[in-house]
Amino acid sequence: MAIRAATAIVYPETDGMPLPDGEYQAPIYRKVVGSLEVHFKDVPGAHVNGNTFIYYIEGNPRRLVSPDCYVVFNLSEAAKHSLSIDAYNTYLLWEVGKAPDFVLEIASESTARTDLGRKRDLYAEIGVSEYWRYDETGGDFYGEPLVGERLVEGEYTRLELNYEDDGRLWAHSEALNLDLWWIEGELRFWDIATSNWLLNYEEEQMARLAAEDARLAAEAQAQAERAGRLAAEARLAEMEAELLRLRGE
Repeated sequence: MAIRAATAIVYPETDGMPLPDGEYQAPIYRKVVGSLEVHFKDVPGAHVNGNTFIYYIEGNPRRLVSPDCYVVFNLSEAAKHSLSIDAYNTYLLWEVGKAPDFVLEIASESTARTDLGRKRDLYAEIGVSEYWRYDETGGDFYGEPLVGERLVEGEYTRLELNYEDDGRLWAHSEALNLDLWWIEGELRFWDIATSNWLLNYEEEQMARLAAEDARLAAEAQAQAERAGRLAAEARLAEMEAELLRLRGE
């Protein structure tokens, strides 16, 4: 088990135990974190991760919390280095210098009560700007499909939730500058700047492959047209030369 040392205190990367409801949450986690990683990968000072330990009191490795997904912005180079050490998977709040700007928890039977209670209080205490909760079932675990809250003077205030006639609902995240949508149980992110849905890694790869296939097909078509044009020009030149020969010119 990998550990991280800081001022002679070790901060475990994992407790060695399986994550609660991991099989249920894992596919959702990969889509959510993957979509945000793709979207913010070129934003300077941005970092996306999840299912990692955030230690929030230096010298006390028992004070930790593990969000399903978090996003933090405006990191210094030193803070980015702290979070990018491949051998470790921890977030030391005093090294990073700030709490995540956005945290999302994914509902499950074993974690719902903690997400609604202790974790919510703790995120407010350490200064997480926005706290979101997503329930794929529509409310079996959290009592509602989607909730976003923003920290105002140390307390969380609910963000406006918009309901569509077809059952979809959404709210805007100021931290991400994205709209979060609950659509038939799926969580999707809408980029208001480009009017497009965010793609996760698998979708982006498929889109890139499709674009590459289209590019290759276009190049092959262009080459075929050029070859056809050259062949036609060569044939025309032959015909003109034959005509001149027949005329004795």
